[in-house]
Amino acid sequence: MTEYTAQAASPLVNGEVKLTIAEHAFLVTGLLDVAEVPFSRVNALEFENYVVTSKTDEGDFSFSRMGSWAQPFYDAMWEAYNNAVLRALFVSGSSAVSNAGGDYHFAENGVSLSGKAPFRVYENCIISLPPNSNARRIPLCFVSGLEKGAFEFKLKLNTGEEYTFSKLGHGTEPFADAVEKNIRAMRDRTIAAVKELDPSMTMTQASQIAKLMPEGAAAQIGQLAAIAPSFAAAVEAKISQTRAASSYNAFKELCDPAMMWIGFKKNEFPLDGANGETPPDDESTDAEPDPYLFWMIAPSPNGQYAAVEFAVQPGEGAATFVYRTGGDFSRSAIQLNRALEAINFRREVIRLNEEELLKPENADYYMAAKRTASLQYVRDNFVGRVIHSSQESWKRKLMELWK
Repeated sequence: MTEYTAQAASPLVNGEVKLTIAEHAFLVTGLLDVAEVPFSRVNALEFENYVVTSKTDEGDFSFSRMGSWAQPFYDAMWEAYNNAVLRALFVSGSSAVSNAGGDYHFAENGVSLSGKAPFRVYENCIISLPPNSNARRIPLCFVSGLEKGAFEFKLKLNTGEEYTFSKLGHGTEPFADAVEKNIRAMRDRTIAAVKELDPSMTMTQASQIAKLMPEGAAAQIGQLAAIAPSFAAAVEAKISQTRAASSYNAFKELCDPAMMWIGFKKNEFPLDGANGETPPDDESTDAEPDPYLFWMIAPSPNGQYAAVEFAVQPGEGAATFVYRTGGDFSRSAIQLNRALEAINFRREVIRLNEEELLKPENADYYMAAKRTASLQYVRDNFVGRVIHSSQESWKRKLMELWK
């Protein structure tokens, strides 16, 4: 591990220090004081006039008098910081299919962000990696529009977000081609998955379903049933084999079933248990993991709340998560789905309070929340969760939260 020497000015350590960079943090060691600064607490890295500054939640850490080592130190810090961001956004750092660099302009929920950054295209997303908290993971499953111009590329998401990449130079065409290729591949994978669930569908029906719910996205049951009643029935049959069967039937009694949203994705790996629940003691956890993950979003009778339920298998813990909608259930359903996809369906994240989020073991989730507008929206509107004990108790507590 390389050790750097610098003059430090910071809230915790000052004077001559030794600097080392680790996987999750950088260490500042002075004569009498030591500070370990997690990358989850770093909001920006800056390099100007041979001074490297790390802007953190605790204040600015500035390092000077590094001579020719200033640039290598900054580069190493940025690389380690990017790796931490990629982990927090659930992206493999070694599987990018295209790389580019240039200007970005992002519009999210009325907030505009801009700057310069390197960009990477992955199988199911684009990653922007500026040296600050503007880093973003842009999921391809929510893309509703795509515009290409001279040295410019814009993506529109069905959440209302817009992401523009410009001044890419000769990298524009390869970058755009990689994105388009991955969107087509995602469509083909989704068509294969929906046909696997319902082999009776025509290719036209499967294509229309895949357009509504590309992998990781949910859609209204009414829309799915209008395209292919057999597919809606197949999804319902799969849910009936899970612990969410009784919840699903209760939701259908409490709200218009056609208004409910259903999503599914193929499980590439067994779920890692990061769902915030503990499996019940009286059920075996040795069952084969289901190849599919299903989830549903149901509106309260007055439309002011939404309930999120995952169709987990016997042996997995289950709970219903309740959120405020502000009266716009469809918008909230889209934001909920966007947030869940962004954290790879680690549903515990969407209900952690601020104190829990700041714990060291939740550092990745803290970074993800800073860089995902929909996750911030969802967390801000979390009301509570209902644990599955008895069906009667679950329904009573759900109705209490809905009121």
